[in-house]
Amino acid sequence: MTYRIGRTAAGDWRELRAIRLEALRDSPKAFGESFAEAAARDDAHWQAKAAAGATSGDSALFVARDRSGAWVGVAGVAPIPAVPDHAHVHGVYVSPAHRGPHGPAVALMDAAIDFARKHTGAARLTLGVHEDNPRARAFYRRLGFTDTGTVVPYVLDPSETLHILGYPGFRSAGV
Repeated sequence: MTYRIGRTAAGDWRELRAIRLEALRDSPKAFGESFAEAAARDDAHWQAKAAAGATSGDSALFVARDRSGAWVGVAGVAPIPAVPDHAHVHGVYVSPAHRGPHGPAVALMDAAIDFARKHTGAARLTLGVHEDNPRARAFYRRLGFTDTGTVVPYVLDPSETLHILGYPGFRSAGV
């Protein structure tokens, strides 16, 4: 199947909300918020999130669309304000029917990494993977991410952990 990968548009808030809720139902431990929290957010929240993902100079949201134009995947990237020279890939999700070697996951990650290189000014690129998600960890390793040795508490259940993976050799333009 062919997928179109592109940055979201400011008006895509309904689609963004729908895929985020799908992701939280499908993979509740892969994200830092619960389905109930996300479902309770008002339209203004989703509108602001879509606008920021579409227009920010140093962060972005990317979407994978199938031939019909339906959203089947998403990935974000942003600098981490508390950690200078550091960007983070977040919110990566692909609908179950579109996972696997012919799905859009690699292209979504390529878009996020390329954006981080060109726009964040970061010297390091990371992402977090829940301890119970070996499939995601294996996918990110195939893309070149490696374990950093950093393990942090999972925000929704501090008795669980996120493993932080880094992208060796990452350098943003101008760094």
